[in-house]
Amino acid sequence: MREARSLLIDVSELLRSPGSSRRLELEEEVAGLAVPMAHVAGAPVLDLLAERVVEGILISGTVSGALELECIRCLTEVEDVFSVPVSELFATGEIAPGDEVYPVEGDHIDLEPMVRDAVVLGLPLNPLCRPDCKGLCPQCGQDLNEADCGHRPERIDVRWEPLRRLKETMGE
Repeated sequence: MREARSLLIDVSELLRSPGSSRRLELEEEVAGLAVPMAHVAGAPVLDLLAERVVEGILISGTVSGALELECIRCLTEVEDVFSVPVSELFATGEIAPGDEVYPVEGDHIDLEPMVRDAVVLGLPLNPLCRPDCKGLCPQCGQDLNEADCGHRPERIDVRWEPLRRLKETMGE
């Protein structure tokens, strides 16, 4: 894995030429692109456009790649793809606290924080292998998508429990 500093982009030409733009096509691994049940597999592909605007450098485009997910119901590993749109400002000059912009550091911008923020926020928190996943049997652990183990969950509605006890004491 290459160092994430390879996402440090020289924008000195853009800073000197208002209204100019530059296409950025990168494929770099970024550590930490994960949530508990999903993570990015391999290096995400960045297809971006850097544009010089009054406030700094506007980066827009997409970040895409492969995902490895774990189904929250049956724990099956699933592969998928993702594509996340990005549109972020890298500001020149003073940045006030609370501003939702990234800094231009000298003649460079670091795309890593932007990529991490966009991708991690776009990862599914509760992935499913398929919409109708039946999950695992709570008694024996059998994957109910593969076979029915025969166990039936006992559904007890606590609101009816006093009536059930009354019926038992009175006999049928």
